[in-house]
Amino acid sequence: MEPSRILTHRLDNGMSVVLVPDDRIPVAAASLWYRVGSAHEAAGRGGFAHLFEHMMFQGSAKVGKGQHFALVQAAGGRTNAYTGLDATVYNDVVPSHELELVLWLEADRMATLADALTQEKLDNQRSVVQNERRKRVDNAPYGTWEERSYPLAFGPDHPYHHSAWGSMEELASATLDEVRAFFRTHYLPNAAVLTLAGDIDPDRAIELVERHFGGISAGDDPPGPAGRADAVAPAGSRAEVRGAGPLPRLYVAVPMPAFGAPGYDAADLNVDLLASGRASRLQARLVRETQVAQSVEAWITELTLGASLVLLEVTGRPGVAPQRIDAAVDAELDRLALEPPSQRELERVRVYRQTRRAKAWQKAGERADRIGLYASLLGDPTLAFGERERDADIGPAEVVEVARTWLTAHRRSYLWYLP
Repeated sequence: MEPSRILTHRLDNGMSVVLVPDDRIPVAAASLWYRVGSAHEAAGRGGFAHLFEHMMFQGSAKVGKGQHFALVQAAGGRTNAYTGLDATVYNDVVPSHELELVLWLEADRMATLADALTQEKLDNQRSVVQNERRKRVDNAPYGTWEERSYPLAFGPDHPYHHSAWGSMEELASATLDEVRAFFRTHYLPNAAVLTLAGDIDPDRAIELVERHFGGISAGDDPPGPAGRADAVAPAGSRAEVRGAGPLPRLYVAVPMPAFGAPGYDAADLNVDLLASGRASRLQARLVRETQVAQSVEAWITELTLGASLVLLEVTGRPGVAPQRIDAAVDAELDRLALEPPSQRELERVRVYRQTRRAKAWQKAGERADRIGLYASLLGDPTLAFGERERDADIGPAEVVEVARTWLTAHRRSYLWYLP
């Protein structure tokens, strides 16, 4: 698809709508982005954004508790949601003739959910989130990596200093009035971007969006993130956790250019150059040649407030000293700044990235979500269509420049899990 296939519309209440018609498969996807994530939580109130992701399925004026899931599934569709640091996202995919059902459900809870909240619902979902935290964080091997890594990379005053989970104490202390106030502050049409992709008729879709969302009143502009975007943590932070996993594991966190900023795309490509596929530098060196590690993974977070974050996860082999793994990782990161990739190496990475994107974009839901990311966080949905071209513009010089500027030793933070 070409950027010209993107249509945009803006409601009088400030809600933005992006339409991407594609009638090859009779499926319609809706991705609703609210610009509120853990970065917007007040001090001592961590976990509110994630808690509210759960609360959004507890019923609204015309929809009973749990009925959002039930109605979408009964129509042959699926629904999901996730909470990030910059935004909270609600995704629905249905047969195209059921698009209005999704719009009605999303609009009803945007307009009325605060009034339908009860103490019983809050207590129920608080317990669900606390149990989810126990399962995925507190009682899982290496489960605390996220809430330990971000404070190493971002200072106490930075909006990204804490993870989206929140502590047990913060979740336990949330009151019904606070949860309602959080919703009325952030879950507003003027803080939302709705992307519709798939087998949709644009004129009909706009008519339905106006019908269901147009009458929802805009509120005051929501407050910005809590903290200072320039409060990156002191360089070279290091932490160690004992007895939290069966094998030694290292997480390396490195602040990088913010999503959408100059240098971000090169940083993103560098991640795949380093760790995606058997031929990548870290996999080839650490897993296949020296065999100090049994697996290597890396990813970049798409964050907008001052910096994004590259994270490396290296699981060591039994009996290998952590110092050897440290040295091997540092050597490969340093080498990227000294030894530019060959054209063959770059082409391998470009093909890998394009193949991964093409597979994802075959699905209307993932396509809507990706376009919604650019529309919500960067204000330009057409940027989603330029990823391949931006990759092609990145040459060896750009790779080395990013490595020399951002991946340097004094910018890395280290989190070790040791048996």
